[in-house]
Amino acid sequence: MMKKLGWFLLGSISLLAIQALAASIVLARAHGWSAREEPSAIERWIARRARDAALPATAKNQTNPVPNTPEVLIDARAHWADHCASCHANDGSGDIAMGKHLYPPSPDMRKSDTQHLSDGELFYIIQNGIRLTGMAAWGSSDHDSEDSWKLVHFIRHLPDLTLEERKQMEKLNPRSPEELKEEEEEERFLKGESTNEPQQQQHHHH
Repeated sequence: MMKKLGWFLLGSISLLAIQALAASIVLARAHGWSAREEPSAIERWIARRARDAALPATAKNQTNPVPNTPEVLIDARAHWADHCASCHANDGSGDIAMGKHLYPPSPDMRKSDTQHLSDGELFYIIQNGIRLTGMAAWGSSDHDSEDSWKLVHFIRHLPDLTLEERKQMEKLNPRSPEELKEEEEEERFLKGESTNEPQQQQHHHH
């Protein structure tokens, strides 16, 4: 009896989800599929279920072969600042232009939805990405595998990231040509050097 009730409830929930998704599609066709909008509750629910469904059962029980040492965290922090922060922010909050404009937006990786995943599941996501999101697959070699396991340790550390660590990471974040030029001019100004481009001397021909 209880088994039948369980199947009935599961079927009812699935039917409601399908109906909600159908309603979302009808509304989207009327208003468009702009990524500027905030994902609806049903879209967030579907995205979480899709992520969970994409994780193989074997990933959950994988253990991290890389020891969690201060040196490993330093390497992972630098890797994150240079490769991951453009979408996830230095502190993992996702509160950065690229991350906020993805659809769905980058999650706050300090929160339980990410932190409750096992080490193996985090590793699998880094290596293989998540379809229909902005999360790309980064695994292609043994070296990448080791880096990914190091990043798992750093993700665990995100809730305890210090202000000093964030400042160190800001120095490692990629810079645009405009930002590099601005920093160079600021450094020259602080050294007392002229920031004006030398003007070419004009030659008068007689």
